[in-house]
Amino acid sequence: MIDVDEALARVLALAPAPVAEDIDLSDALGRVLLEPAVSRMTQPPFDAAAMDGYALRGADLRDGNPSGPLQIVGEAAAGRGWPGQAAPGTAVRIFTGAPVPPGYDRVVMQEHVTRDGDAITVQPGATGPHIRPRGSDFLQGDVVQAGRRIGPADLGLLAAMNVPRLTVARAPTVAIVAGGDELVRPGTPPGEGQIISSNDLTVAALATQAGGEARIMPLARDTEDSLRAILSDAADADVIVTIGGASVGDHDLIGRVAAGMGVDQSFYKVRMRPGKPLMAGRLGGSVLLGLPGNPVSATVCAILFLQPLIRRMQGAWAGHALRHGTLGRDLPTEGERAHYLRAIVEHGPEGTVVTPFADQDSARLTLMANAQALLVRPPGDPARRKGERVAFIPLDCP
Repeated sequence: MIDVDEALARVLALAPAPVAEDIDLSDALGRVLLEPAVSRMTQPPFDAAAMDGYALRGADLRDGNPSGPLQIVGEAAAGRGWPGQAAPGTAVRIFTGAPVPPGYDRVVMQEHVTRDGDAITVQPGATGPHIRPRGSDFLQGDVVQAGRRIGPADLGLLAAMNVPRLTVARAPTVAIVAGGDELVRPGTPPGEGQIISSNDLTVAALATQAGGEARIMPLARDTEDSLRAILSDAADADVIVTIGGASVGDHDLIGRVAAGMGVDQSFYKVRMRPGKPLMAGRLGGSVLLGLPGNPVSATVCAILFLQPLIRRMQGAWAGHALRHGTLGRDLPTEGERAHYLRAIVEHGPEGTVVTPFADQDSARLTLMANAQALLVRPPGDPARRKGERVAFIPLDCP
């Protein structure tokens, strides 16, 4: 049995190098840049008005006091500039986003101007300059670095940079294999002793969340032939995830069947709870990750090991987003295994408070669904008092 950190390091060591593919920008949401994206544009490409108002020369104002009248000699709008040159005593009507004509160095808001026909007078208290300088956002040649997962705002940035295509990591394919004679699909009336298969859906969603392409395989029956056939069908996947059947017992077939198929096992069992019976290795050209069968154990292990593996396979940061807060209730001394407690998180004026549920039963899906964080306790952690500083992994939840 090995520690969590060592287990994660061994799982990540199994990850093959990312595979590059070129895609259209419109298809890039959620993908990870494998090569830097270089801007083809400067933004803004000219000095641009930040307000509706009037472009004028600062030299025509006297210490910010009313000056003028200034003669209006033209108009500039977004997409339609004014072609003239600035002259003393003149102003140009201008709208937000329009190019500021050469020689004008200030835009005065229309609310700070009195207009009389084709002349304006600037009122006291006018501010400025209300000009966005050329290149104040980004310059031609600026780079969005590799390793970045593309979000909605990144799409807008790259579009403004006039980058139509990106080189990203191919999304790893993940085959999810759940097994057991007791399992039936959602919507199927369960027979005596049967339960609904839910772990494969959860694990597939976690794989998708990390950027993988999940494929749920048919349910394996409790026979070596059934499991072997499904594992063979999954052999084209980058990652094969099995759920259940990894413990020692007459009906736990994963290790036995995988061994017969030539698995190169990296480790079996991790010093953690929930989730001790975890297995990892290589099966043919696939990474094999054997998760425990308890619902919460499978979910926690998928968060701690599967998601980082998928991120590493895309060239992205593979760690956990560890945060800190204060403990919301007393906790007893921890045992010999690292413990990941489901918890709620509250943000208030005095900081972040993390309160683990009193019940940590690894079969209770309701608590997992309501959890907002996994509170992390190392092996042998001493008793903790309410208000002490603790570490936690935030979970994506409403």
